[in-house]
Amino acid sequence: MVKALFDRIVAVAGLLILWPLMLCVALAIAICMPGGPVLFCQKRVGRHGQLFTLVKFRTMLPSHSGSSISVAGESRITPLGAFLRRWKLDELPELWNVACGQMSFVGPRPDVPGYADLLSGADRRVLELRPGITGPATLKYRNEEQLLAACDNPKDYNDRIIFPDKVRINLEYLDNHSFFGDLKIIFQTVLPWLFPSPVAKPISLTPSTDSIQ
Repeated sequence: MVKALFDRIVAVAGLLILWPLMLCVALAIAICMPGGPVLFCQKRVGRHGQLFTLVKFRTMLPSHSGSSISVAGESRITPLGAFLRRWKLDELPELWNVACGQMSFVGPRPDVPGYADLLSGADRRVLELRPGITGPATLKYRNEEQLLAACDNPKDYNDRIIFPDKVRINLEYLDNHSFFGDLKIIFQTVLPWLFPSPVAKPISLTPSTDSIQ
């Protein structure tokens, strides 16, 4: 109850305070990235497996196609989009998802249905959580696009290394999360230079690899 109340109040306050910045971002996208919508909307899997529409600022070319996995430096991400991604400004519209109760500030990142369908057995307990804007897995893999860019096969690396590790981290969060722990994660996300946290390091992908340091 405390977590849900905090999410709703802070999300609404954030929308009221940050709307000028969001308007500037929207105008920049309309001017620098014409030919497509300002917002990117996509169906994601939420709590208890219910689908909802995630809202973000668009960072890619309007006619792009390809994998749902993003890699740093790929041509479908525009220069403005790369800037928005670097500073997480593309995620500001997700405050609306939080205000609507579809997401939380802290939790596992919402997956597309194809990846959520891979969850089985005890791993499906992850769906008990409301998806979040940030979380312990997000902090560890805040360099995810750079990790994937260094791989010969980004999708294979994601499927065999990153995705299972995120599931493990999110299950640990499910079993041990607290309100004050969430506040710490928020501070580590917003002020990483003051509240640093370890990030994932690249490893060689071998048939026996099943975890990441």
